[in-house]
Amino acid sequence: MNEREPVTKPSVSQIGASAPSGATEATSASSTNPALLLENVSCWYGGFRAVREVSLAIPRNKVTALIGPSGCGKSTLLRSINRMNDLVPGFRMEGEIAFEGTSVHSRATDVIDLRRRVGMVFQKPNPFPKSIFENVAFGLRLLGETTGIDALVEESLRAAALWDEVKDKLDQPGLSLSGGQQQRLCIARAIAIRPEVILMDEPCSALDPKSTLQIEELMRKLIRDYTIVIVTHNMQQAARASDYTVFLTMGDDRAGYVVEQGETGKIFTAPQQQLTADYVSGRFG
Repeated sequence: MNEREPVTKPSVSQIGASAPSGATEATSASSTNPALLLENVSCWYGGFRAVREVSLAIPRNKVTALIGPSGCGKSTLLRSINRMNDLVPGFRMEGEIAFEGTSVHSRATDVIDLRRRVGMVFQKPNPFPKSIFENVAFGLRLLGETTGIDALVEESLRAAALWDEVKDKLDQPGLSLSGGQQQRLCIARAIAIRPEVILMDEPCSALDPKSTLQIEELMRKLIRDYTIVIVTHNMQQAARASDYTVFLTMGDDRAGYVVEQGETGKIFTAPQQQLTADYVSGRFG
């Protein structure tokens, strides 16, 4: 196995229109040494601006939820963080996204390494057509790991709360698992390579209530060691699982912008903007 750098993160086995005034200011808690900092980020697909001048400070070791009506740019914003949108023809971005103080668009940024450090879990579970074991080991092998893989796979499956359910069938296809198990397998695959941030794009939208609760409980455990940013249309999920919430909506130009952001409890019980109150109470969206 490649010689590891001095440990800076614990082993996975240890895991248990214009915006209203002030809408784009980060909360004081989240602006203290944030894991991610977005400043005046605008995103285009060709000539269409999907996101307009968004500024956010994503707090470290917390769950931050991006909420808002369909089409307001939540997923576009999420995928800009680790430059997944680079793969979309016609996409361009203005503004600045900094990860651990360094611009993700710097010429010095290694995009492959960025996507290792900032992992992604997609809306629909997407296990590879491989065994359960090889799904988790895939990233490790890609990074050149040759020994100790058995232990790392077990640690990752335990961290994803899946080990007890699959330990006796690791050679079976990952696609043979239930939907909720497949999503936890994808989370295990993501954390096996020890990212620092995990982006989740509506990870529970295709799951039943029991599986959704399991993913939410898992997120609460993972933030001991990771920063999580989640896109969700489920207001109850945002209220239950997140520490900070960012509410976006669309202006007349159909570009998404931030209306309000802050601690989740305050956003849902004492929002400062009427638009926020209307959305979280279900009056629109």
